[in-house]
Amino acid sequence: MSWQQDAERHAQAEAPREACGLVVVVKGRSIYWPCRNTALGADQFSIDPGDYACAEDTGEIVAVVHSHPDATPDPSEADLVGCEASGLEWHIVGLPALVWRSIRPSGYRAPLVGRQFVHGVLDCYAIIRDWYRQERGVELLDFERHDDWWLRGQDLYRQNFRAAGFEPCEELHPGAVLLMQIQSPVPNHAAIYLGDDFILHHLHGRLSSRDVFGGMWRKHTVTTLRYVGAGHA
Repeated sequence: MSWQQDAERHAQAEAPREACGLVVVVKGRSIYWPCRNTALGADQFSIDPGDYACAEDTGEIVAVVHSHPDATPDPSEADLVGCEASGLEWHIVGLPALVWRSIRPSGYRAPLVGRQFVHGVLDCYAIIRDWYRQERGVELLDFERHDDWWLRGQDLYRQNFRAAGFEPCEELHPGAVLLMQIQSPVPNHAAIYLGDDFILHHLHGRLSSRDVFGGMWRKHTVTTLRYVGAGHA
């Protein structure tokens, strides 16, 4: 049985959730390594880190595989971004037709305005990282994050902003990061201040947008940060 057939069986068993796995070369043979999907939503996937580590210990990981239940295998915006980040080929199988499509890293960048929301891939921290990469040539640290982390006793923004190279400041300036607290015990949303009372941000469940910094956005802002460089004490 081929690794594709094993992947199809896994995809059918996991439907309607997306199945995910890896293609691993072991002793000169490509095998399918099924992984647990730790994402909360049924229409996205996140490979369990432990499963990834086990596959890496067993052989050479050469590709990522996942399914699109009741859909075509055409890659989503999040798939294109994830493929770039992984540096690996991605194989997508659409169900129930069992049609395959493959993509490779090609330099794709999601637009800053109008991108779809996928937590951990295209979210409010991802747009800050992408803005700093495109506008300032700065590569910010990334952090593993799961949906609703702010309701699970985590405080990711305040715990990690110094490690990412930011410090609190008083004045607004282009490039400032605004931490917002929206129906949450801790800051759970962030935006880039663009100047002239405009912000760029990506709210949960919406397309990323450029909005006037007023109303609820100003009301819920609790901290302003400036970038001073990674490793700054």
